[in-house]
Amino acid sequence: MRRELGIARCGLACCLCSENGGCGGCESESCPDAAACRARSCSMERGLAHCYVCPSPCDAMEDAQLKARAFGEFARRFGEGHLLDCLERNEAAGVVYHRRGITGDYDDFDNLEDLIAFIEGGRPAPA
Repeated sequence: MRRELGIARCGLACCLCSENGGCGGCESESCPDAAACRARSCSMERGLAHCYVCPSPCDAMEDAQLKARAFGEFARRFGEGHLLDCLERNEAAGVVYHRRGITGDYDDFDNLEDLIAFIEGGRPAPA
């Protein structure tokens, strides 16, 4: 985990991304998706560090991956520091952010609250 990269503006975990080993995260000019990322451009225009602090619903986030929305909602509720702590603990316990391409254990969910519970506990929410 490269904790110093933190959480992207949209909520994805730059700190865990293994796809672009040379990428400096969402805030860097080396981010391969920087030019096309609607969440990045919108939050920058509004002067916000992250979409999860924005008081307005947004089209850019409506189309975002469930993983990004869940990480953002988790950070909104509990703080980015706690999110990073949970992601670091989960990684140490074997939870994988990118298993196949950009798909990993956090992508195995269809429900926002179930994914938030998984982030918090490293295991699925009870049925």
